[in-house]
Amino acid sequence: MDKRLAKRHKRQVARAKDKSGPSEPDVRTPEEIETAREASRSNIGGATAQGTKVAASGQANRKNYAASTGSAAKTGI
Repeated sequence: MDKRLAKRHKRQVARAKDKSGPSEPDVRTPEEIETAREASRSNIGGATAQGTKVAASGQANRKNYAASTGSAAKTGI
């Protein structure tokens, strides 16, 4: 069985190497690249502000979840 798995892995690696090729060059102008960078920076700032709200509500959920787990402990028979 190990030989079979080894052969399969070898085939998968060979296929992956065949599929991978050189990446296409970035043909954007320097202005377009700078604009894209600025846009991604503004998105990161917005995600951080939203992420803090999610984290705060996640902590409350964890507290409520721990308090509301009123199930009995499993006993070994």
